[in-house]
Amino acid sequence: MENPVLIFGAGNLGLTALDLFQRNNVVVYGLLDDDKSLHGTEFGDVSVLGETDDDGFLKFVGQKCEAFVAISDNRVRKRLVKMLNERRKIQPVNAIHDTSVVSTLASLGHGNLIAARVTINPYAEIGHHCIIQSGAIVETRAKVGDYVHVGTASVINSGVFIEEGAFIGTGATLVAGVTIGKNARVGAGSVVIENVDAGETVFGNPAKKL
Repeated sequence: MENPVLIFGAGNLGLTALDLFQRNNVVVYGLLDDDKSLHGTEFGDVSVLGETDDDGFLKFVGQKCEAFVAISDNRVRKRLVKMLNERRKIQPVNAIHDTSVVSTLASLGHGNLIAARVTINPYAEIGHHCIIQSGAIVETRAKVGDYVHVGTASVINSGVFIEEGAFIGTGATLVAGVTIGKNARVGAGSVVIENVDAGETVFGNPAKKL
């Protein structure tokens, strides 16, 4: 990536993104966050510059720098992505840790965070604006929809389909071929052996509806 990047969000996810970009020798122009108490905070040589809708900084996005949205709340992330699409005519870039293994035969969308030691195997499909946390495995031909959160050390087995907005907790295992419905939630450590309907929350081994 030739251009510097502006990170939207200065919380834990923003700091993770900062580390990912810096490990890949990408210059981070700064961070933006709506929490005014963070403004002026410095992380190394990178500062929290202002709010996420500050036109003084947004004008640089597109021609002079890239953008990455590092906010875990899907509603806020969607709003910021829409704003960048409409006002700046750009898609956020991917943030991929240098220790992750992403097959050249896998498919990645825009604006994804791929953390340390993630493995994405051949013909897996990752949508847009997903968060895949450290040590997660996405096996061959698994499909992850847009705005999906995959927790640390989770295993997404072959042929699994995770629909838009779903949340997969830390250390969960999804057995081959199951479907996780839109906006469903899978609790930490759960083993999912059957399909989960849209909007459902499941937990346990085997995972049951709460």
